[in-house]
Amino acid sequence: MEYVYGALLLHKTGQAVSEVNLTKVIQATGSSVDEAKVKVLVASLKDVDIAKELESATLMASQPQATAAAEKKEEKKEEKASEAAEGLSALFG
Repeated sequence: MEYVYGALLLHKTGQAVSEVNLTKVIQATGSSVDEAKVKVLVASLKDVDIAKELESATLMASQPQATAAAEKKEEKKEEKASEAAEGLSALFG
């Protein structure tokens, strides 16, 4: 996971996500560097627009919250309807 964080840090600071830069970031944390992981991550991110992917991830993360809020509103409406029905049954009970 630290390799992904390193790539995100490089992206955030406007530096290229390269093997050399990512290795420097990992070394700066005091961790030992696995060159295979560095190569795989850099190769995987070669044609990826990181900014676009982060924006998409942010939109996807906020969507469930909006859905949950809408569901809560629907539950409240259903509760009011059932309470009203119980009150009417008491009148005719």
